[in-house]
Amino acid sequence: VSKRCLENGKWEGIGETGWTNYTTCYSPDLIQLFKKLFTGPYSHDAIKYQIAERTRTLEIYGFSISLAALFISLYIFSHFRVLKNNRTKIHKNLFAAMVAQAVIRLTLYVDQAIIRARKVQGIDNTPILCEASYVLLEYARTAMFMWMFIEGLYLHNVVSVRVFQETFHYKLYTSLGWGAPVIMTSAWAVTLAVQMKTECWWGYNLSIYFWILEGPRFAVVILNFLFLLNIIRVLVVKLRQSHTNEIEQVRKAVRAAVVLLPLLGITNLANMLGAPLDRQVWEFAAWSYATHFLTSFQGFFVAALYCFLNGEVSIQTI
Repeated sequence: VSKRCLENGKWEGIGETGWTNYTTCYSPDLIQLFKKLFTGPYSHDAIKYQIAERTRTLEIYGFSISLAALFISLYIFSHFRVLKNNRTKIHKNLFAAMVAQAVIRLTLYVDQAIIRARKVQGIDNTPILCEASYVLLEYARTAMFMWMFIEGLYLHNVVSVRVFQETFHYKLYTSLGWGAPVIMTSAWAVTLAVQMKTECWWGYNLSIYFWILEGPRFAVVILNFLFLLNIIRVLVVKLRQSHTNEIEQVRKAVRAAVVLLPLLGITNLANMLGAPLDRQVWEFAAWSYATHFLTSFQGFFVAALYCFLNGEVSIQTI
């Protein structure tokens, strides 16, 4: 940390205390982020900061609503015996991963709000506990992506690969859904513990090491997109065989895609592309509101589409 004393005996900057240079405390990735946000041709940093605060509020509402919807869905799937089939087993694991992510995120967000308002000790400023919280968060996120992949794989096999239609490897799916994220998250956490020296790994999502997790997640999104295209192709072929007109074929195929998009995690792709910090305010606002809305309310949409609007569920609950 440094300050510069001018020839007139005053500190450089505005006010009596002047300006303090904290840049040496930050990683190169964070410094680059600040440059984009504060020195770009369309900086408007105060407005962008307000947008960030509002999207955080949006996230809190979104994750809270998603959490309630997911808990209700898990109860419904567990309570009615007729709903205990292979498909709902996968749904329940996906919902559980989403619940874990929402609980950890809300805990961290509330903790940060309390610390900033009351200047007290919390998770965010407690060494080891803070890092452990983010390790759990990233594990839950990775598990969610893996179960999204399993959803896509199972649906793809049921629709297009008849030979696998009656085969259900639940133990293999469980190992992949909950076990593989342990390996990936552990590798990432060990790397950060060795390489990152910032407090609570601040800005870890900007570092190249984050791709230890983001790489597999990105691969899941791409694979599920390919699954989706093939599923739609198979559906179109089947619709043609049923002698429906072309408009009806397109309508049903598009409807299938829209229903599958939230479940298969393709909506997370926009969040992986990075924030347009150095662009105009409206571009930053559009990206922020869209991505945070989709990611925080994703649990609600998945619960609604695959539980509340499910025909079998409606029969059991009415």
